[in-house]
Amino acid sequence: MDEVLLRSLTPGVLTVLVRRGADFAAAEDAVQDALVEALRVWPADPPRDAKGWLVTVAWRKFLDATRADAARRRREDRVEEEPAPGPAPAVDDTLQLYFLCAHPSLTPASAVALTLRAVGGLTTRQIAQAYLVPEATMAQRISRAKRTVSGVRLDRPGDVATVLRVLYLVFNEGYSGDVDLAAEAIRLTRQLAAAVDHPEAAGLLALMLLHHARRAARTAPDGSLVPLAEQDRGRWDTRLIAEGVAILQAALARDRLGEFQAQAAIAALHADAPTAEETDWVQIVEWYDELTRLTDSPVVRLNRAVAVGEADGPRAGLAALAALDASLPRHTAVAAYLHERDGDLATAARLYAEAAHKATNLAERDHLMRQAARLNAR
Repeated sequence: MDEVLLRSLTPGVLTVLVRRGADFAAAEDAVQDALVEALRVWPADPPRDAKGWLVTVAWRKFLDATRADAARRRREDRVEEEPAPGPAPAVDDTLQLYFLCAHPSLTPASAVALTLRAVGGLTTRQIAQAYLVPEATMAQRISRAKRTVSGVRLDRPGDVATVLRVLYLVFNEGYSGDVDLAAEAIRLTRQLAAAVDHPEAAGLLALMLLHHARRAARTAPDGSLVPLAEQDRGRWDTRLIAEGVAILQAALARDRLGEFQAQAAIAALHADAPTAEETDWVQIVEWYDELTRLTDSPVVRLNRAVAVGEADGPRAGLAALAALDASLPRHTAVAAYLHERDGDLATAARLYAEAAHKATNLAERDHLMRQAARLNAR
């Protein structure tokens, strides 16, 4: 069973059901039921037209659910609208579905959470980690969003900024998480940047390309993480870097700076350095200052502390770190790194081990444990 194929088909199937009158929450439930049915049936009897099969089964699941609630009076009309058998049109509606989920009746945060869950394929836990909130809190937010759009006709698309935020979070999960969604996020962002006149769409595309260019060097053959400073820069994709830099320069020339452009500028400075030692950390700190002004994000301030530690020395970095909430994800790992740079190896080893126990990603946890073991051995 090709679960990647099922994930890629889900947005298109969901779009068909919504267009045929299903409210979003019921359509999502019907599609999930159809996916479960596909996992059961397809290994022994794979369909010739996977999308058409899913559309037909999902629509029937939706009809079954509709007949079971108060909408029985409309069931005959819906039966007449059942898709005809045969191949479904090969139309990519994914980006349109992102816009529909970013409905004006939802707050931006709720729209992002709903889209990540329903279209992006992320779990509630992954979304909660991206937002730095408890999983139960995010589950409630998603449930409220579903209730809000239940019964609302999804014919008023949301704004570009919300869709950009969704694509950014999908890419981050694909780039550093358990699900490979990075390439899909880049594909959709290319479509969006070509369709709208928005400098932040270009900024986000540049950011994705510059990060994706380093992907091959981020892990060793055994799957372990390779920190940026230790990566083989000869494995970086220079074509993607050149494309990302060109897109970024065109966006910055419009003098409408946004957070994605600022992040892309930081990524470009890393990509421009022939070696880790030649990285322009002073300029990176200046861009983090811009990014802090734009977002006031605690994660940005945490990354800025690392950059300050590189530009002005580890004690300056520790001073910047001391002003931040110690419960922030990766705070302990950053403290360990800066203490190691400052020569306090015993404290660094203890903090690396502590950070490893807090890590939610297996590769990150293994990396931090190796760092602790390396220092303890010394």
